[in-house]
Amino acid sequence: MLAGDLFRTDGDVRGDLLRAMGLMRQYNEFDPQDLAGASVILRDLLGSLGDDTYIRPPFYCDYGWNVHVGSRVFANFGLTALDNAPITIGDDCQIGPGVQLLTATHPMDPAVRREGWQSGEAITIGNTVWLGGGVIVCPGVSIGDDAVIGAGAVVTRDIPAGAVAVGNPARVIRSVY
Repeated sequence: MLAGDLFRTDGDVRGDLLRAMGLMRQYNEFDPQDLAGASVILRDLLGSLGDDTYIRPPFYCDYGWNVHVGSRVFANFGLTALDNAPITIGDDCQIGPGVQLLTATHPMDPAVRREGWQSGEAITIGNTVWLGGGVIVCPGVSIGDDAVIGAGAVVTRDIPAGAVAVGNPARVIRSVY
Protein backbone atom coordinates (compact mmCIF):
# COMPACT_ATOMS: atom_id res chain seq x y z
CA MET A 1 0.00 0.00 0.00
CA LEU A 2 2.73 2.50 0.93
CA ALA A 3 4.58 1.84 -2.34
CA GLY A 4 1.52 2.58 -4.46
CA ASP A 5 0.93 -1.09 -5.21
CA LEU A 6 -2.58 -2.43 -5.67
CA PHE A 7 -4.26 -3.71 -2.51
CA ARG A 8 -7.71 -4.67 -1.27
CA THR A 9 -9.44 -3.64 1.93
CA ASP A 10 -9.63 -7.10 3.44
CA GLY A 11 -7.40 -9.07 5.81
CA ASP A 12 -4.95 -7.03 7.93
CA VAL A 13 -5.92 -3.74 6.27
CA ARG A 14 -9.53 -4.24 7.35
CA GLY A 15 -8.40 -4.33 10.98
CA ASP A 16 -6.59 -1.03 10.47
CA LEU A 17 -9.77 0.50 9.01
CA LEU A 18 -11.83 -0.67 11.98
CA ARG A 19 -9.25 0.65 14.46
CA ALA A 20 -9.30 4.06 12.76
CA MET A 21 -13.11 4.10 12.74
CA GLY A 22 -13.21 3.58 16.49
CA LEU A 23 -10.67 6.31 17.18
CA MET A 24 -12.42 8.73 14.79
CA ARG A 25 -15.69 8.12 16.62
CA GLN A 26 -14.01 8.91 19.95
CA TYR A 27 -12.38 12.03 18.54
CA ASN A 28 -15.48 13.31 16.78
CA GLU A 29 -17.50 12.93 20.00
CA PHE A 30 -14.92 14.34 22.47
CA ASP A 31 -15.90 16.86 25.12
CA PRO A 32 -14.89 20.29 23.77
CA GLN A 33 -13.67 21.18 27.28
CA ASP A 34 -11.13 18.33 27.08
CA LEU A 35 -8.71 19.44 24.36
CA ALA A 36 -5.87 17.51 26.01
CA GLY A 37 -7.89 14.28 25.80
CA ALA A 38 -8.73 14.98 22.18
CA SER A 39 -5.03 15.43 21.42
CA VAL A 40 -4.28 12.04 22.98
CA ILE A 41 -6.82 10.41 20.66
CA LEU A 42 -5.35 12.16 17.60
CA ARG A 43 -1.82 11.14 18.57
CA ASP A 44 -3.01 7.54 18.80
CA LEU A 45 -4.85 7.75 15.45
CA LEU A 46 -2.35 9.67 13.29
CA GLY A 47 1.15 8.74 12.16
CA SER A 48 2.46 11.94 13.75
CA LEU A 49 1.03 15.15 15.15
CA GLY A 50 2.95 18.34 15.88
CA ASP A 51 2.52 20.60 18.88
CA ASP A 52 -0.28 23.15 19.15
CA THR A 53 -2.22 21.59 16.27
CA TYR A 54 -6.01 21.51 16.30
CA ILE A 55 -8.31 19.65 13.94
CA ARG A 56 -11.94 20.57 14.52
CA PRO A 57 -14.27 17.61 14.45
CA PRO A 58 -15.61 15.96 12.51
CA PHE A 59 -12.42 14.53 11.07
CA TYR A 60 -12.35 11.51 8.75
CA CYS A 61 -9.56 9.25 7.51
CA ASP A 62 -9.06 5.69 6.29
CA TYR A 63 -6.17 4.46 8.44
CA GLY A 64 -4.79 7.48 10.27
CA TRP A 65 -1.25 6.15 10.59
CA ASN A 66 -0.53 7.42 7.08
CA VAL A 67 -1.36 11.03 8.07
CA HIS A 68 1.46 13.25 9.36
CA VAL A 69 0.53 16.73 10.55
CA GLY A 70 3.04 19.41 11.56
CA SER A 71 2.98 21.93 14.40
CA ARG A 72 0.60 24.87 14.75
CA VAL A 73 -1.78 23.56 12.09
CA PHE A 74 -5.44 24.52 12.22
CA ALA A 75 -7.99 22.45 10.29
CA ASN A 76 -11.61 23.55 10.33
CA PHE A 77 -14.68 21.29 10.37
CA GLY A 78 -14.92 18.28 8.07
CA LEU A 79 -11.34 17.52 7.02
CA THR A 80 -11.30 14.23 5.08
CA ALA A 81 -7.94 12.49 4.61
CA LEU A 82 -8.20 9.33 2.50
CA ASP A 83 -4.77 8.01 3.41
CA ASN A 84 -4.18 4.96 1.22
CA ALA A 85 -0.76 6.57 0.77
CA PRO A 86 1.08 9.05 3.01
CA ILE A 87 -0.35 12.51 3.56
CA THR A 88 2.14 15.01 4.96
CA ILE A 89 1.00 18.44 6.15
CA GLY A 90 3.74 20.90 7.08
CA ASP A 91 3.90 23.37 9.97
CA ASP A 92 1.72 26.48 10.32
CA CYS A 93 -0.91 25.43 7.76
CA GLN A 94 -4.49 26.69 7.70
CA ILE A 95 -7.10 24.28 6.33
CA GLY A 96 -10.63 25.47 5.64
CA PRO A 97 -13.86 23.57 6.23
CA GLY A 98 -14.73 20.60 4.06
CA VAL A 99 -11.25 20.07 2.63
CA GLN A 100 -10.56 16.66 1.05
CA LEU A 101 -7.07 15.15 0.76
CA LEU A 102 -7.55 12.14 -1.52
CA THR A 103 -4.64 9.74 -2.07
CA ALA A 104 -6.86 6.87 -3.25
CA THR A 105 -6.69 5.75 -6.87
CA HIS A 106 -8.43 2.90 -8.64
CA PRO A 107 -7.52 0.79 -11.67
CA MET A 108 -8.87 1.87 -15.06
CA ASP A 109 -9.68 -1.76 -15.90
CA PRO A 110 -13.28 -2.32 -14.72
CA ALA A 111 -12.68 -6.04 -14.08
CA VAL A 112 -9.83 -5.25 -11.67
CA ARG A 113 -11.90 -2.49 -10.02
CA ARG A 114 -14.80 -4.91 -9.61
CA GLU A 115 -12.47 -7.20 -7.64
CA GLY A 116 -11.94 -4.37 -5.15
CA TRP A 117 -8.35 -3.43 -5.98
CA GLN A 118 -7.10 0.10 -5.29
CA SER A 119 -3.87 1.98 -4.68
CA GLY A 120 -2.75 5.43 -3.64
CA GLU A 121 -0.33 8.24 -4.40
CA ALA A 122 1.14 10.43 -1.64
CA ILE A 123 0.10 14.03 -1.01
CA THR A 124 2.57 16.55 0.39
CA ILE A 125 1.54 19.96 1.68
CA GLY A 126 4.39 22.32 2.56
CA ASN A 127 4.74 24.76 5.45
CA THR A 128 2.47 27.78 5.88
CA VAL A 129 0.02 26.63 3.20
CA TRP A 130 -3.56 27.90 3.26
CA LEU A 131 -6.22 25.62 1.77
CA GLY A 132 -9.53 27.44 1.41
CA GLY A 133 -12.88 25.87 2.19
CA GLY A 134 -13.91 22.93 0.03
CA VAL A 135 -10.51 22.42 -1.60
CA ILE A 136 -9.90 18.96 -3.05
CA VAL A 137 -6.29 17.77 -3.36
CA CYS A 138 -5.98 14.80 -5.73
CA PRO A 139 -3.58 11.82 -5.52
CA GLY A 140 0.11 12.45 -6.05
CA VAL A 141 -0.02 16.24 -5.62
CA SER A 142 2.59 18.36 -3.81
CA ILE A 143 1.83 21.91 -2.72
CA GLY A 144 4.86 24.09 -2.01
CA ASP A 145 5.54 26.24 1.05
CA ASP A 146 3.49 29.43 1.48
CA ALA A 147 1.03 28.52 -1.31
CA VAL A 148 -2.60 29.61 -1.13
CA ILE A 149 -5.30 27.45 -2.71
CA GLY A 150 -8.60 29.26 -3.25
CA ALA A 151 -11.90 27.96 -1.93
CA GLY A 152 -13.41 25.16 -4.00
CA ALA A 153 -10.27 24.54 -6.06
CA VAL A 154 -9.54 21.03 -7.32
CA VAL A 155 -5.77 20.53 -7.25
CA THR A 156 -4.83 17.94 -9.87
CA ARG A 157 -1.13 18.78 -10.31
CA ASP A 158 1.74 20.15 -8.22
CA ILE A 159 1.57 23.78 -7.08
CA PRO A 160 4.89 25.62 -6.59
CA ALA A 161 5.92 27.43 -3.42
CA GLY A 162 4.36 30.85 -2.99
CA ALA A 163 1.72 30.36 -5.67
CA VAL A 164 -1.93 31.35 -5.48
CA ALA A 165 -4.02 28.74 -7.31
CA VAL A 166 -7.76 28.73 -7.96
CA GLY A 167 -10.38 26.90 -10.00
CA ASN A 168 -11.17 23.45 -11.33
CA PRO A 169 -8.66 22.28 -12.24
CA ALA A 170 -6.60 24.61 -10.06
CA ARG A 171 -4.30 26.95 -11.98
CA VAL A 172 -1.73 29.40 -10.67
CA ILE A 173 -2.89 33.01 -11.03
CA ARG A 174 -0.17 34.88 -9.14
CA SER A 175 2.49 34.72 -6.43
CA VAL A 176 2.17 35.66 -2.77
CA TYR A 177 5.69 37.10 -2.75
